[in-house]
This record gives sequence, C-alpha cells and structure tokens, in this order.
Amino acid sequence: MDVGKYRVDPDHPVLTSHWDGDDDGGLDKSDTKRATAELSARLVELQHMLFAQGRHRLLVVIQATDTGGKDSTIRRVFGPLNPAGVTVTGFKKPSEEELAHDYLWRVHHHTPAAGQIAVFNRSHYEDVLVVRVHDLVPEPRWQRRYQHL
Repeated sequence: MDVGKYRVDPDHPVLTSHWDGDDDGGLDKSDTKRATAELSARLVELQHMLFAQGRHRLLVVIQATDTGGKDSTIRRVFGPLNPAGVTVTGFKKPSEEELAHDYLWRVHHHTPAAGQIAVFNRSHYEDVLVVRVHDLVPEPRWQRRYQHL
C-alpha cells in the first residue's frame, strides 16, 4: 500500500475535502486482517525494544469524529501489546478543575515515561481546533493556545 498519498506536507494547507472518506487504501478485508496481524507482531517487538532501551517514549494521538472508530482502532492496534507498557487516556469535555488551569495542564501527567507508550483518545488539539472552528473562545485565547503548541 502506498501511504505517500496520506502524508501531510507541513508547508501546505490540509484540505480534507480533497480526501475520500471511504478510501480503503485498495485493501480488502482479508488483506487488512493479514497486514494487521503482521504489523501487530512487529509492534510487540518494537515495544520490547522501547522498554529495554528506556531512552525514548511514544505518544500516539487518535483523533476522529464521534463514532469514528477511535476505540476499536485502539483495541485492535494496541491490544496485543504488553498492557504494563501502554496507557490509554480519553479526553472528554474538560472538568471544572481542568478549566481552572492552563489548557495543557490535563495532558501533561498523561504523557509517557521513558520506555512507555501513551495513547490519547482525542487530545489537546481539540482545544485549539474545535474552539476556533466553532468560535467558542475569543481569538486571543486560541492564539495563545497555538503558541503553546
């Protein structure tokens, strides 16, 4: 499968209207299951190396619309890994306590330690994108959030 067409060039705007939401990458269901099994085995090997070396950490951010398959993607991709080395955190609407702090406050203590993998089901990116698109906070606030990133 050629993944090049899915790569985003940081020097050009992302126009999701140019992408087909039903694109299956040219794979049928049996191809996908076989590839997933092979890649899962490789992920298990890489997780062992990540833990053994203890120098690096991995943060995976899963973003999609409601009912976009985030939970099932996390189960399928990270299910075979050693759960002692993976944490999954879901970010919903911020609580009152979280709103009383900087918008990244709730994210910081969920980032992975060395040798570990953290998976974010939704993320702090919604706190900059959604509020801007839906005009939920004044521009100076979301501009400050962009600067934090």
